[in-house]
Amino acid sequence: MSSAYSITSSVNPPRAVYLDFPLGHTAGKANDKPLQRRIMIDTLSALDSIQVPSTIRSLPYHWSESDEWKDRVMRSSNKSGGGSNDDRIERFPEPQYQLPEDRRAAEAEMTEKGCPGCIWPEEV
Repeated sequence: MSSAYSITSSVNPPRAVYLDFPLGHTAGKANDKPLQRRIMIDTLSALDSIQVPSTIRSLPYHWSESDEWKDRVMRSSNKSGGGSNDDRIERFPEPQYQLPEDRRAAEAEMTEKGCPGCIWPEEV
């Protein structure tokens, strides 16, 4: 499942389902269980029926009546000059964990296996 078509197509997955929803909402809108259920059923059906490798099937659902939501989430700076109007959650260079147990589990795995999920070269 993906909400980033260009990224998904660039990694050439065996098969994928695309939903034109904001990132982080790939399974549907929060608390909309009927929509989430339809999305999951359609996703499983698509993944089962796709026969051609690298196929990305788009699901027919829409986040809203118009695409105005994209104007808000796709912006990078204030066009009138001056500061940024980006109100997304701040990003940090170090990992953020929901619970202390999550940090301990991640640190234990790093100690045991190195950094299996890292995609950047180790610093020398």
